[in-house]
Amino acid sequence: MYPGAYDPARPAVVTADGTTTLTYGQLEEDSLRLADHLRTAGLRAGDHLALLSGNEPRVMEVYWAAMRSGLYLTAVNHHLTAEEAAYIVRDCGARALIVSGDLSELGRRVAEFAPGVTHRLGFDDGTYDRALRAASAEPPDVQPRGADMLYSSGTTGRPKGVRSELPGGDIRTDPSLLHLLFQPMYGFDEETVYLCPAPLYHAAPLRFCGTVTGTGGTVVLMRSFDAEEALAAIERHRVTHSQWVPTMFVRMLKLTDAVRARHDTSSMKVAVHAAAPCPVEVKRRMMRWWGPVLYEYYAATEGNGITFIGPDEWLRKPGSVGRAGLLGELRICDEEGKVLPPGETGTVYFERDELPFRYHRDEDRTREAQHPDHPHWTTTGDIGHVDEDGYLFLTDRKAFMIISGGVNIYPQEIEDCLVLHPAVADVAVVGVPDEEMGESVRALVQPAEGSLPTPDLGRELIAYVRARMARHKVPREVEFVTALPRTPTGKLAKGKLRSQAERPR
Repeated sequence: MYPGAYDPARPAVVTADGTTTLTYGQLEEDSLRLADHLRTAGLRAGDHLALLSGNEPRVMEVYWAAMRSGLYLTAVNHHLTAEEAAYIVRDCGARALIVSGDLSELGRRVAEFAPGVTHRLGFDDGTYDRALRAASAEPPDVQPRGADMLYSSGTTGRPKGVRSELPGGDIRTDPSLLHLLFQPMYGFDEETVYLCPAPLYHAAPLRFCGTVTGTGGTVVLMRSFDAEEALAAIERHRVTHSQWVPTMFVRMLKLTDAVRARHDTSSMKVAVHAAAPCPVEVKRRMMRWWGPVLYEYYAATEGNGITFIGPDEWLRKPGSVGRAGLLGELRICDEEGKVLPPGETGTVYFERDELPFRYHRDEDRTREAQHPDHPHWTTTGDIGHVDEDGYLFLTDRKAFMIISGGVNIYPQEIEDCLVLHPAVADVAVVGVPDEEMGESVRALVQPAEGSLPTPDLGRELIAYVRARMARHKVPREVEFVTALPRTPTGKLAKGKLRSQAERPR
């Protein structure tokens, strides 16, 4: 469906603090006007529109203007430098750029580095509003469905544009694949109140907000994540649905009992989480707190496949991210591409009937994502295994694996152990060069508030892991840091961490 199908007075997007509301009537009219303006400016189906914005309700106007014009929408991480953001704008081939007011200087510099941008609008400098006032709100006869073309977060290298074919059809009559997948899975409807605590330039937040506003629900938009403010928003707006990453769970769990008890979360029916493996004990604690409302899926920006698992299933299969089938079957393969039996660990591939995506202007990386013998099987580099019932258990990303003395060590499980220690606010585990073992395990730890980064604490953390994990997984050393580089969706920038850790101390 699309915004015009719903009551014009109904709230489509509200800010978590309650200061701004975008109704369905405004969303429909403004997205139609923006689509008309972009057509007048010369953009046609298949062209690219770039967006630099924080979590502003008007982002959804831009989203629906692109979706009803057959455009590719590229939302750009506004935490990047001007040169980094301009690389994405140039690489996607954007002809138009829309910028929110607090990012106007970044937008100006990006436009200087991206000469292909011939049209620029700003939310707060008057250009966006003037463009809309001068445009028509009359629905055109044809409204071809567009698509997003987002960029990987670049945790292991330069961001890659993920491009799929335009889906075709008309937004008024042809539901999107996201609608067909997630609406029945999570029960999105006109009664849904969906909390979005993550940045809209990432795939899941943008796509879920698009799905909710395509099914008549209300999006509650946080400008940035704060653990207690998220709980307050759930209570204030009687949130029924939400989406999280495990880091957010950890930060909410580390609030005091009194703070957590202060906020009523009983309205929550579905709390979706994804983006990174969730430590088993963290998920158990969340379910004891919120009840059996946690629903997990495993997917990627590439959209090459997906698994789902509900709370009851997860309690039977703790640690699993679910089973596949809705977007292709799972295959676990060894280094040569041989399919492995249940229980054996290898690279996770999804089998499809056709290649589901390409990396924009990068055929080498596209080929790297394909199975050596089955080009329609693709991977994003994750490692895991399936059990006899077909449930997937993720281990880590292949690029992050540590090989010490010929033994494969997966940092994720060590991180999952350490993050539960009360003195740890955040942790990353990396491999560093070791003359004897090839690599050794180092834990980079951000101490929790009130904990001192002393040698005694380092020894305590090593002993904590030793009591819970095999000897070869225990960190040789603990290095204390003031903060760890994470993307706003909670992913560790492991490539940056490894290069830093390899430098002499």
